[in-house]
Amino acid sequence: MTVLIFSENLEVAAELLGKGRELANDLGTKLAAALVGSGVKGKEKELFAYGADVVYVVDHPSLSTFFPETYTEALAKVVEQAKPEVLLIGATKRGKETAPRLATKLNVGCAAGATNLRIDKEKRLLIAERPAISAMVVATEFSKTKPQIATVPPRTFEKPPRDESKQGEVVEVKVEVPPVEKKVVELKAKEMKGIKIEDAELITSCGRGFRKKEDLKLLEELAGLIGATLGCSRPIAADLKWLPEDHWVGLSGHKVKPRMYMAVGISGQVQHLAGMRDSKIIVAINKDPDAPIFKVADYGIVGDLYQVIPALINYLKSKKG
Repeated sequence: MTVLIFSENLEVAAELLGKGRELANDLGTKLAAALVGSGVKGKEKELFAYGADVVYVVDHPSLSTFFPETYTEALAKVVEQAKPEVLLIGATKRGKETAPRLATKLNVGCAAGATNLRIDKEKRLLIAERPAISAMVVATEFSKTKPQIATVPPRTFEKPPRDESKQGEVVEVKVEVPPVEKKVVELKAKEMKGIKIEDAELITSCGRGFRKKEDLKLLEELAGLIGATLGCSRPIAADLKWLPEDHWVGLSGHKVKPRMYMAVGISGQVQHLAGMRDSKIIVAINKDPDAPIFKVADYGIVGDLYQVIPALINYLKSKKG
């Protein structure tokens, strides 16, 4: 029996291995990882470096293009060999498509979007906590069927220290990948400007407190002075379309964990807080002293952003001058 983790994103896989080690120690089992794709042989060292004891490798030409059906078949074969008690899958876009299919195929449950995981040692159950009802409550779930599957959003857990000397066992898994009745017609690269918001160390985010799109230049100037990435709440990206969805922070957007998150003109509804509450330092600027954002903020400024932001910009420029 093992604790098994999988993500096609090696950064997310490293995060899962950190938490997976805790769970494996509580269960007294080995920690395993699934490495699935085409041309993936040789990447086992990356998983060993972050704590895997065993790596199950499925390397097949048909897995060069992601289809959830083929990845589900590959992972089902790994599960057959690894016999995990617990299976953690990264809640990336691909992971979200694969996990429920795999759970259905195995006839087991799946806790989606878990933000905390622990083991009931007496019953050997995985206890998963996840936000529910638009993040207004935290649901506690467990499954009596095994493997107990949970998907975990990126950046939920810290990566463990990297150990280049760590070695482990490599198990090659042979699979028969069924033909897929669809094909990729064309791939277009998504235009990205600047750093991905999930990787940003400093974020300045805008909300409905801004009266018009042109006013976002104020925050852009401030962001430039401190080397921050621009973020936003749901209405700015989804409703007003002032910024692309790449900038959207929240339950349905991106989850971030920067060193500093500055929320400007954002009231702090639970859906937004779900995406940024794990920031190391939270700074809030809002003219409403009762705005919910102040309940989670480390530093708060009650004031009109149209006065506060220019004052901050002038102060920073004076220090640089």
